[in-house]
Amino acid sequence: MSRSAPVVPATAVVRAVVRAVPRAAALLAFVLTLSACAGCDAAKSGATGLRDPYFPKMGNGGYDVTHYGLTLDYDPDGNHLRGTAVITARATQDLDAFDLDLKGLHVKSVTVEGTKARWDRAGQELTVHPKGDLDKGETFRTTVRYSGSPGTITDPDGSEEGWLRTGDGALALGEPTGSMAWYPGNHHPSDKATYDLAVTVPEGLQAVSNGELKNESTRKGHTTFAWHTAEPMASYVTTLAIGTYRTEASTTDGGLPVYVAVDPSQAKPSRKVLAKIPEVMTWAEETFGPYPFSSTGAIVDRPDDAEYALETQNRPVFPGAPDTETLVHELAHQWYGNSVTPRTWRDMWLNEGFATYAEWLWQEEHGGETAQEIFDALYDGDYYQDRTDDEDIWSFPPGKPSGAAHISDSPVYERGAMVLHKIRQKVGDDTFRELLRGWATAHRHANADTDEFTAYVEKLAPDEDFDGIWDEWLYGEGKPAKP
Repeated sequence: MSRSAPVVPATAVVRAVVRAVPRAAALLAFVLTLSACAGCDAAKSGATGLRDPYFPKMGNGGYDVTHYGLTLDYDPDGNHLRGTAVITARATQDLDAFDLDLKGLHVKSVTVEGTKARWDRAGQELTVHPKGDLDKGETFRTTVRYSGSPGTITDPDGSEEGWLRTGDGALALGEPTGSMAWYPGNHHPSDKATYDLAVTVPEGLQAVSNGELKNESTRKGHTTFAWHTAEPMASYVTTLAIGTYRTEASTTDGGLPVYVAVDPSQAKPSRKVLAKIPEVMTWAEETFGPYPFSSTGAIVDRPDDAEYALETQNRPVFPGAPDTETLVHELAHQWYGNSVTPRTWRDMWLNEGFATYAEWLWQEEHGGETAQEIFDALYDGDYYQDRTDDEDIWSFPPGKPSGAAHISDSPVYERGAMVLHKIRQKVGDDTFRELLRGWATAHRHANADTDEFTAYVEKLAPDEDFDGIWDEWLYGEGKPAKP
């Protein structure tokens, strides 16, 4: 059955059509927009921070830095730094904005691919808005011009880093967050890059950095030092030491360049230990495998210029003359930490546990205590003069530090080394030596985490059961049962 439609006046039909046209046009435009974007991702801002378990705001998402070109001019008297950072990166997603980490300092201008870019700042975040969107996979170059008085950053554990003023200049140290005090970048260990650094200082001062010194020139009362780092480097192990140094360039028996810079006050007390660098390097290569970088050396400043030694890439920094074990520790970091770099700060024990165990091996093979004797002393509470230090080893597991303030505490170092010794006991010396070399080779110039390490160990010795070591020594709370 059907009904007849009513008769509608023609004028009413015309008015209805006229009213409907704008609505239809808007609907059509919306549908066409959806169709054009179907199956594609719109450009968006890169993440502000990489959500590191302990430093969630550090680093940035959406891109991967491949090279830093830093041109700096520093006046020690006024603590004034003028800089230009040229950052070459590859977009890992479509981008309409991205962030750089920069603490303090005044930004003068930002360009992306030579075109002026808008930018804004909030805390340590420098947000860059390129004029045109960046496509995923695109390589782009960002230039930031900046100036000001670089500052010191106090870590959660109370130690100071960043830009440390010294009696005759400055010392830049970066672990874990200090590098953002003197140049903008993606300051997380998971984003490594090569570097060129040219720094100009008043004539009579030296500027020492990572890599190899490619040029030194003086003009109108100022000297420019140009340094080049060809191998990938995490920003936290970049350094710049400005002051009056006695420098010495030499080579090891194998032809590896050695560059040492020593504050004159430390020249005599450090001469004997620094002369051991070639010997230590030969031993380390035999133990850990081929050296991953193109030069080595050391920077020795005065004891009050910093609170700690640091494994800055190619040439570690020491506050005063180091002892042999400290030299071994920081040079071992060139393999474990600088070449094989932690994926997050939770994996810090992969740096410090290996470097600490390198000290034990050195002592064992050079007339000192064996690694087993050191392990036993730590377990029995007879290692430190202060009983509190012995108890601190068991305050948290090395695989899961109890917060950002504790990533450099004793469990990460000594108990981390104890994990390695338990593995050595399990697999025997030959397989353990294979592990030391193989782990450094498998992740050379890359990043790795604890899960990758445990998987590597289990694959290396598939017939062994490591669950007890992981559960009790790596992740277990408190002191494990008597071994």
